[in-house]
Amino acid sequence: MKFTLPLLVPLSLLAQNYDLVIHNGHVIDGTGSPWYAADIAIRDGHIAAIGRLESATARQTIDAAGMVVAPGFIDMLGQSEGSMLVNPHLPSKIYQGITTEITGEGGSAAPLTDAIRAADHANYEHYKIDPSWNTFREFFARLEKRGMGINLASYVGATQVRRAVIGDGDRAPTPAELDRMKALVRDAMHDGAVGVSTSLQYAPAPYATTEELIALASEGAKLGGIYATHMRSEGDAIIPAIDEAIRIGREGHVPVEIWHLKAAGRQNWGRMPEIVAHIDQARRSGVEIGANTYAYTAWYNSFSAFIPPWAHDGGDVKLIERLKDPAARERIRKDMQTPSTAWDNEWDEIPGPEAILLSVVQNPELLPMQGKTIAEIAKLKKKDPIDTIFDILIEDHAATGVAVFGMSEPDVRLALQQPWVSVCNDSQGTATDGLLGQEHPHPRAYGTFPHILRKYVREDGALTLPDAIRKFSALPASRLRLADRGIIKTGMWGDIVIFNPDNITDLATFEKPNQLSSGMQFVLVNGVPVIEHGIMTNALPGKVVRGPAWKP
Repeated sequence: MKFTLPLLVPLSLLAQNYDLVIHNGHVIDGTGSPWYAADIAIRDGHIAAIGRLESATARQTIDAAGMVVAPGFIDMLGQSEGSMLVNPHLPSKIYQGITTEITGEGGSAAPLTDAIRAADHANYEHYKIDPSWNTFREFFARLEKRGMGINLASYVGATQVRRAVIGDGDRAPTPAELDRMKALVRDAMHDGAVGVSTSLQYAPAPYATTEELIALASEGAKLGGIYATHMRSEGDAIIPAIDEAIRIGREGHVPVEIWHLKAAGRQNWGRMPEIVAHIDQARRSGVEIGANTYAYTAWYNSFSAFIPPWAHDGGDVKLIERLKDPAARERIRKDMQTPSTAWDNEWDEIPGPEAILLSVVQNPELLPMQGKTIAEIAKLKKKDPIDTIFDILIEDHAATGVAVFGMSEPDVRLALQQPWVSVCNDSQGTATDGLLGQEHPHPRAYGTFPHILRKYVREDGALTLPDAIRKFSALPASRLRLADRGIIKTGMWGDIVIFNPDNITDLATFEKPNQLSSGMQFVLVNGVPVIEHGIMTNALPGKVVRGPAWKP
């Protein structure tokens, strides 16, 4: 048999007709390595060549002299499955450099049933979304038909499959019901989900046992998925909560991702070294566990999370009934004022009502209250702060979102510095105008990634720029097994950001959050600019990123 050596062809003789070429950039490739000088060529949405390409021809060229060229940023928890149907361009995301979002926190866009549609109708109605899909396959098709400003992947929520099978009640599934839940997980994975997720602070999720979660997470693991979790506690009981996540990973044979890692509550400030050591020990023992953070000292969540889990039994309708009942209301108040490790008691974790900022409401009559603290609102209404919380939840049908100041800066910084910690926005994509622009979100919605580049890289020196880029790109891609994104390398999708590291910055504040970050000169999604010379192009080149078990 005769073997023929491949013909080595000089680069100058190769076809050099590209869609786009980026010249003169300082390439930070996402691996954590220092920058190097190179040109990058894009063809058919992918990186086609890297090197000296000054003679290459292309339909479009970008001069990146004096700027960093890096992989597009991956948001490890984005929450945009609904808002992408409202405004598919998601300017708050792309101006941060986010090109791919992972979503589906416990609840997910699918599977959807008539009962869930009915229970959540107020939210769909508020955002003017017709939830006509049932499965992830149908939902993903809806997104692609509408057009997408960025790429999106989703977990299937353990809460979602629980609600689909047994509703919002506080009870365990029967063996037959658990089998149906596991079948829904399998279906979601075949439709393209990237794993199974939980959000164990929000009812009905706390009603699930660890064994139920292991059964669902392991079902996803069999099909290549990972397990992501908002743990049962991020405060007093955080170590037992981490232990539960570790157990799910070990017994479910599944990689674990802890969402928005924090040490919540005054009494837990300074515990991040203990938390880090606990996770490091699990990693040394062979458990694949990592985490992410948004690097602000205030979190954002549903206001109803201030209410103990028992009061949510049966869903929001029952919760509001209990908040109107004097006896139940008094029991809820007592539970809020009693320290406990049985549930994540946010009222006990904060200094007082001045630490709660009313952020997003759906009742138009409450819009003037957005941006005010509960202390300020209670004073205006001449009411007790806890009664004020109850009344707002009643008036807003438990749909309110709040920012809560409950973390310490040293803990936030230490978490961010860990090599296994990536970054999440933990906010839906939004815009400064239209329906979304009426809200008063946490500033992280507009600023997380530039906030880290400004504060922790440029000002504090807590991270190097290559370290930060790795946390934004290659690290999350490796965690999600996204083999074709997250690194500047030939053959990868052309998700690329170009910016000057000396002036990239976040502008959103808690007082004025609806401000786009500045400094991103170009953002490419699948090789197509969605920001060009700092201006949004309105292109919609995003794609659904499907998990490893997807069956076309």
